[in-house]
Amino acid sequence: MKVRRLGRTALQVSELCLGTMNFGPLTPREESFDILGDAIAAGVNFIDTADQYGGHLGVGATESLLGEWLAEDRSRRDRIVLATKVHEPMSEDINDRGLSARHIQRACDASLKRLGVDHIDLYQMHHIDRAAPPEEIWQAMDRLIAQGKITYVGSSNFPGWAIARFNEKAAASHRLGLVCEQSLYNLVERRAELEVIPACQAYGVGVIAWSPLAGGLLAGAPTEPNGRRAGEQASEGARAHAQRLADFAVLCAGLGQSPGVVAIAWLLHQPGVTAAIVGPRRRDQFASLLKASELVLEEAVLSRLDAIFPPCGPAPEAYAW
Repeated sequence: MKVRRLGRTALQVSELCLGTMNFGPLTPREESFDILGDAIAAGVNFIDTADQYGGHLGVGATESLLGEWLAEDRSRRDRIVLATKVHEPMSEDINDRGLSARHIQRACDASLKRLGVDHIDLYQMHHIDRAAPPEEIWQAMDRLIAQGKITYVGSSNFPGWAIARFNEKAAASHRLGLVCEQSLYNLVERRAELEVIPACQAYGVGVIAWSPLAGGLLAGAPTEPNGRRAGEQASEGARAHAQRLADFAVLCAGLGQSPGVVAIAWLLHQPGVTAAIVGPRRRDQFASLLKASELVLEEAVLSRLDAIFPPCGPAPEAYAW
């Protein structure tokens, strides 16, 4: 498994990040443990979760499951870069959500308890909170760093302007600032290229791509949506991109590779990308995608992929005349 620096830091992370959103609610405990073990054996050292993950089992269930896995063998903690997130509602309490300094402190303590660890390597803001001033957020993050509870701070689902704003505020106080942005990015959804990725590159922020298979559209096989609404969205997406997906399937067949492997390999060839999040529901799904880290796509193939799934445009400089 190849590794890359996490943004401008010296920390080395595997270019495939194991996403755990399905662990617990959709993937049973034992199979989740098997996938985690397979990931470690394959050289994956980057594991991502969030305090809200848990689905019908309740918020925090996935972190608790990870805590149980870590408790089975304490040496596992030292072998992984552990990332989690804060922002989403954790209860009906109006203050048990968002990015207030109070909630950040309490949410971090709760995550540490569920995970059964004394520190989190990467603490990410799950979404932007427009009511919380950056100064308040950095105050809370500084406290957690000083307490030894977190090491690095990242964002997720932030627009380019917010990435710039947060890092300018951090630089003014001689802080490291954001080191990564977890963004929706795949062949079907390339809008991150307009502003988010250029902002990340300018500030040395690593891009962690989530939904690399576009909710299963790029997997080359029927999706397994959770719920009627998700199923309707998947069907609508398949219809909207039918010709592109068909052309993509032909290209992948010519390469002798599965569409899912090619889609993830494409991401790993994109400027600014540190890692792609692979969030399997089943053990065999995870195993089938591991080879994406080793697949080298030639320029002709990358150009063909751009023709099938065109980039959004040469922003932001295109209109900065």
